[in-house]
Amino acid sequence: MYQFNREEYEARMKWYQEARFGMFIHWGLYSIPARGEWVRSTEEIPEEEYLPFMKEFDARDYNPKQWAKEAKEAGMKYVVLTAKHHDGFCLFDSKYTDYKATNTPAGRDLISEYVEALREEGLKVGIYFTLLDWHHPDYPQYGDRIHPMRNHPECSNENRDFSRYTEYLYNQVEEICTNYGKIDIIWFDFSYDDMRGEKWGATRLIDMVRRLQPGVIIDNRLEVSGEGRGSLYECDPKPYHGDFVSPEQIIPPEGICDKNGDPMVWEACFTMNNNWGYCANDHYYKPASMLIKKLVECVSKGGNMILNVGPDAKGKFPKESSDILAEIGRWMKYNHDSIYGCVPANDIPKPDYGRVTRKGNKYYVHIYENTLGPLPLIGFDKNKIVKVRSLADGHEVPLSTAWVHSDYPDIAFVDLGPDPVLPDPVDYVLEVEMEE
Repeated sequence: MYQFNREEYEARMKWYQEARFGMFIHWGLYSIPARGEWVRSTEEIPEEEYLPFMKEFDARDYNPKQWAKEAKEAGMKYVVLTAKHHDGFCLFDSKYTDYKATNTPAGRDLISEYVEALREEGLKVGIYFTLLDWHHPDYPQYGDRIHPMRNHPECSNENRDFSRYTEYLYNQVEEICTNYGKIDIIWFDFSYDDMRGEKWGATRLIDMVRRLQPGVIIDNRLEVSGEGRGSLYECDPKPYHGDFVSPEQIIPPEGICDKNGDPMVWEACFTMNNNWGYCANDHYYKPASMLIKKLVECVSKGGNMILNVGPDAKGKFPKESSDILAEIGRWMKYNHDSIYGCVPANDIPKPDYGRVTRKGNKYYVHIYENTLGPLPLIGFDKNKIVKVRSLADGHEVPLSTAWVHSDYPDIAFVDLGPDPVLPDPVDYVLEVEMEE
């Protein structure tokens, strides 16, 4: 039986905390109605009106090698794809259901191609798997808070056997853990109301997962949802504890620590626009400049960021998403040292003009806006600064000796030169090396 072991936990989390940046992908039948991945629930669509989408799901533009290429070029280190979302439709060839991609015009196991493409690019493999299932006959319907048939008394739960559902859940997760080689992340989603923990048969489930995939990293949503922390936060980890906390559509104001005040591993998950699944009319995309700064904010607070793409009905990334990924990639190409493997610079206060990340004795000063006059490095011991360099091209950035800051003799200032416009208008990064 799996039991929490701090040393083993820290060993398996090492690569993940160094990676800092990943891609989420939500794709399934819901990409055809194109009104978000919750469309069956939000619009209370009956099964008979939703099933015909299977006849259209041809995945004609599905090219996971291109997905993996765009993720890698954006600077991402891992990808997580929805093998099954709440509607119950499977992108993999499960032997326990007919509700799967192999029974659509796509006609094949789409997860196997995805896994192979990621490995070819050297990316870590993540699989998202929902705990919910609006298709399965034994899953609660009438009265459930989010099931599409929640308001239909004719969909009584009288003859539904939830133990049959949890066996189905167990069997499908076993398939995921058995049929695709090494899986690096399993992203379960999500617990709510009384549907949490042992309601899912979580101890047995995770014991199987840990046995088949001993190095896998698992989120905390067998216990909670996008809100809540889980038993690792309580310093009393259950056998099905999450390896990381998963705040959704928000960056924690001060990072996340457990009840004893010790830092926790966490990952903020974000959409590029306002939906996870493809939404044809949602063009409210966050600019790349904003997302770069949010990535920096996550790292400066000790967390990861996973950024979502919702491929369209045919399996192609929206142009807006690809453009944003490319722009993030151009910044990451020159500044990734300030992201990968970095931790909070807790000994340095957050500057007015940006943020600071740290790796060992190197501090990365992220400058979002220029100052008038030399730039102050508040919190740095000026007598222990070894050198300051522009991270993008490595050129020397001298400490300032100008008279204008003579009233502040204990503060180190750097001279960014005569141009008031920063070399990078989004985030210009200085690498400040300190004495060890």
